[in-house]
Amino acid sequence: MAKILIVEDNADNMKLFRAVLTLRGHAVTGLPGGEGLVDTVAGERPDMILLDIQLPGADGYQLLALLRGALPALPPVVALTAHAMSGDRERALAAGFDGYLTKPIDVATFGETVEAFIHR
Repeated sequence: MAKILIVEDNADNMKLFRAVLTLRGHAVTGLPGGEGLVDTVAGERPDMILLDIQLPGADGYQLLALLRGALPALPPVVALTAHAMSGDRERALAAGFDGYLTKPIDVATFGETVEAFIHR
C-alpha cells in the first residue's frame, strides 16, 4: 500500500482516481489546487504525487517548481493532463516531472501505471 497525493481540480476526475487507487489498497489524499500543497506534502509524506497540469491559479509546472524549491526530497511527481499535444510529454519531463499521464484515464490500466511510478 502506498500513500498517494492527487492534486486535481475536477471533482469527477478526483472521485474516479481515488476510487481506482483505493480499490487497489492505496491511501489517497486529494487537493483541488495548490493551496496548502507544500504543507500537505511535508506533513503527509506521500509515496507519490499525481499533479494536474491545468489548475486554477498556479499551474502544475509552477507547483512542481514550488515543491522542488521548498522540500529537499520529493517522491515521484507525475503530471496529469487532458491536453496531450505533440511535445507536451517532453516538456513535462524536461520541467522535472517523473512521469506523464493523460486524461481521460484508462480505468483498466491506471492503477498498474501509477504503481509502476511508485516502484521506480
